[in-house]
Order: sequence, then C-alpha cells, then structure tokens
Amino acid sequence: MLKSSIIPVLQAVPLPVLLVNAEEKIVASNQGAQALFGAALEGRAFVTVLRQPQLGRALEAALTEGRADQVRLRITPPGREMLTLVSVAPLPPDEGGMLPRGGAMLSFEDITAVEEAEAMRRDFVANVSHELRTPLTALMGFVETLRGAAKDDPVARDRFLAIMEREAGRMNRLVGDLLSLSRVESEERLRPTTQVDLSAVLKGAMQTLTPVAEMQKVALIRAGETGVLKVSGDADQLTQVFSNLIENGIKYGGAGGSVTVTVTHIAHEPVLRGPAFRVAVSDKGEGIEPMHLPRLTERFYRVDTHRSREQGGTGLGLAIVKHIVARHRGRLKIESEKGKGSCFSVILPAL
Repeated sequence: MLKSSIIPVLQAVPLPVLLVNAEEKIVASNQGAQALFGAALEGRAFVTVLRQPQLGRALEAALTEGRADQVRLRITPPGREMLTLVSVAPLPPDEGGMLPRGGAMLSFEDITAVEEAEAMRRDFVANVSHELRTPLTALMGFVETLRGAAKDDPVARDRFLAIMEREAGRMNRLVGDLLSLSRVESEERLRPTTQVDLSAVLKGAMQTLTPVAEMQKVALIRAGETGVLKVSGDADQLTQVFSNLIENGIKYGGAGGSVTVTVTHIAHEPVLRGPAFRVAVSDKGEGIEPMHLPRLTERFYRVDTHRSREQGGTGLGLAIVKHIVARHRGRLKIESEKGKGSCFSVILPAL
C-alpha cells in the first residue's frame, strides 16, 4: 500500500509524474499528469492511459530489468499537441511502503518549444544560405567570364560589372538586415522611455523616400492628425518601421499610384488599455491574397519571390517591423484585398 506521505512530494514535482507498480497499474499521479491524462488515474492499467508501443517497451524494461530509459513522444492533451521527453526509471526497493515495490516512475517533460526553436534555427540557416548562394554564384560566374571571354570586350565588361555591383549590394542589404534583426530582437524586452514626436519621424521617413517615389511616379500623401504627436519610443527604430512600410508601398503599390500615410488619434485602444495613435500606410496596388497575410512577418517569407528580389527586397523587412513594434508595446495590423490595395497599420501608445 502506498503511503499518503508520498502524494505531497509528487505534487511538488514541477513535471507531470506517474507511479506505476509491477503489474503496470498506476498507483499515484500529480496534478500535472492529471491535466494531461485526466483525473481518476489511480488503479487504471497504464496501457489504457497511454498506448505507445515504444513507451510500453521502456516501461517493461524498467520493471523487469531495472533499466532506465528516455522516450520522445507526441501526445495530444485536450486542445493542443505537444512533444514530450518521457523519462522511465525503476523505483528503488523500499521496505517502508512509501513506494510501490518493483514499480517505476514516469516523468513527462514538454519539449515542444525547444523543438520548435531548433526547427526555426535550421530553417533560418537554410534560408540565409539560400539567399546568399544566388548572388555569390552570380558573382563567381561573372568573375570567371571577365577573366576569359569578356576580358577584352568593354561593353560586356561594363554590363557584367553593373550586375556584379547589384548582386553585391543585395548581399550587403541582406547582411545589414540580419544585423538589424539581431539587434532588435536583443532589445525587444527593453521598453523605450524617450519621448518622440511621431510627426517628425514620419516627416523624416517621407522626405528620405521622396526621390524613390518620384522615380516610380508614386505620390506620397500625408493625412490625418498633424502637429506634435508624442509617443514613447526609439526615434531611429520608428523611422526604420515607417521607412520600411512606405518603401514597400512605393515598390509594390503600383507605378503611377499613391501611398497615403494617415495618423489617427484613438481615445482608448482596448488592447493597449489607453490612448494611442494609429499610423496607416496604404496603397492602391494589386493587393495581397488572404492566405498570405498571416505569414507576411515571417523571416524570408515573400508573396512574389522573383519580384521581391528584383525590387531589392531581403524578405526581412516586415519581420524587423514586427519586432520593433512589439518592443514599443504596440500592434501591427495588416489589411489587404486582392485588386484593392493594402493597408499596414501601426498602433502605438500615446503619451
């Protein structure tokens, strides 16, 4: 008979834990295990709670051979799916009756977040490698050509050098965005405390991008609230946010159209629990299909990969925007309809 004094000990363990006797019946569990597998576990055969052949073999080895083991399992508790590392350990002989004689203990560690982080790391390395490989391959090919067939052809040489300059610039932008993303992520938990004039930030971003807009024959329009608009923020990072959104509007909003930057004061923004400013950057371009919207802020995600690269995009701009907005305790909202343009809204707490 299991002594009741062991139960508080099990409840203090932060991981879900099951104690199983020599007959493979559950004799004790803590609240973590009950949250995973349901209440009233005591007395049930273990196989009726978790039917996993690999785990069953590990439990049998612990009970019959005294061998500890670990098993990775994907289980589905109510409302979610999780990857767990199950540690199966035989229990030591206990003459005092506190533990089941000849039994085993199973503990369940949720490693879902660790596995997802590792998968993201692998994807990130693969994406960076892919993004760098294309321009590097082009550069190597043109260098070889310039040393050979085009060595004495000034027209071809100038054309190849122009392409090489463009590809080198693309790599430089990619490295710059990677460094910027790393810096923003490292500062994301540090909330800015400096007062910033949102109007001045927008004015600076629009003035910088005016030549780009003129080349694309796109009109930049400032609308809504004007004057001094105070927010708590990092002026450089906010400039980066709005420069990125405005530049995207110019590039993908369609030549000959317009990009409108509208500032609206919100007396009470429910999510931010106070007053806020909404800065909406909208264009009249071809719009984005709904299936792409949830993934736009993922690193290297592009709606049109070829067009984005031709326009000089690195695929990291909106990921940087998302992290900067999060650092400022704001919200990023993306609205678009195919054929009717797009609107990227940044909502920031007002002072």
